[in-house]
Amino acid sequence: MAKRPIFQDVTEDSARPATSTGGMIDAAPKGARRAIRAWLVVLFVLVVAMIALGGATRLTGSGLSITEWKPVTGVLPPMDEAGWQSEFEAYQQIPQYIEENPDMDLAGFKQIYWWEWAHRLLGRLVGLVWAAGFIWFWASKRIPVGWTPRLLGLGALGGLQGAIGWWMVSSGVATTTLTSVASYRLAVHLGLAFAILGLIAWYALHLSRPESALMRARRAGEPKLFSMSTGLMHLAFVQILIGALVAGIDAGRQYTGWPTMGGEWIPAAIWLPELGWRNLFENPALVQFVHRMTGYLLAVFAVVVWLRARRSPHPVTRGAFTVMIMAVAVQILLGIMNVIHASPLMLALIHQLGAVALFVLILRARHHARYPHETSLRGAGK
Repeated sequence: MAKRPIFQDVTEDSARPATSTGGMIDAAPKGARRAIRAWLVVLFVLVVAMIALGGATRLTGSGLSITEWKPVTGVLPPMDEAGWQSEFEAYQQIPQYIEENPDMDLAGFKQIYWWEWAHRLLGRLVGLVWAAGFIWFWASKRIPVGWTPRLLGLGALGGLQGAIGWWMVSSGVATTTLTSVASYRLAVHLGLAFAILGLIAWYALHLSRPESALMRARRAGEPKLFSMSTGLMHLAFVQILIGALVAGIDAGRQYTGWPTMGGEWIPAAIWLPELGWRNLFENPALVQFVHRMTGYLLAVFAVVVWLRARRSPHPVTRGAFTVMIMAVAVQILLGIMNVIHASPLMLALIHQLGAVALFVLILRARHHARYPHETSLRGAGK
């Protein structure tokens, strides 16, 4: 092979089309990343609505109003008086009705029934939107290389969530003692919902920028800040699980006042010997005390992470962590208001949505720490 001058090689090579480092993700039909991201955003909104509606179902005591799991036929509510009477009679057999609602009539039953029916219907809608989107992108070969398992995994987790939802409900239906769902099962159900939401948010953030830009950004990432924000994300997730335990046993309505709990810094009933290890799940004093202490720890850790983020050379990253710390302050205020007012429905729902916002904002800041936005010489984020 004849040798060519080096300048000739450079000139000819530079004229050739550059090979994409993004693989099929960049070679796919134009708009593939954008379209998949839009689909994920729709799923994100639906999951947030699902979490909010689930909270309302729990707070109104409606979660046990439907005593059977019918994934297909259950989409239709009772269509006549006989159907309603049949559903009501099934509800009358469980401890919640016998011990808490013995005076409830059919009209009252319908009120709690519609909450749970709407919650299950929305869950089916989430599954339908995922399935329709996944099948469309897969059939049209628009799913980027490496993304099929991720998107398929979201659907698998959604199916698992439905099964766990029934596992949770069955704890209050197939029992002779509980008048509500088991608190630890509620925590598992809510925890998986947040895990699914977090994955959707992370994937949407990933798809908001070209793969080549992400590869460049990762080289400029801040490992220490990313590690600290990962720890903060995990602590926030634990706090969400503890919050589910609080909701599961109505602990937020039993110890009011702040900064003390019922006038005590450490409640006298914080450990009941007859409960043993079950104090961790069933003792309102201990569960709410742990929730408060974890909240304080989360706030302190968030400030430490924010102070570290202030030294970031990337303005967009600094801004993301500033928004995050502001959300922490708002969520703490909402938590205090909840315990003072014994968790009324609307305030409790706002507090739960605040947890959603804070968790996602931590994820967003963490993503910026891992993949910082390029900054111009003038310091403006591109």
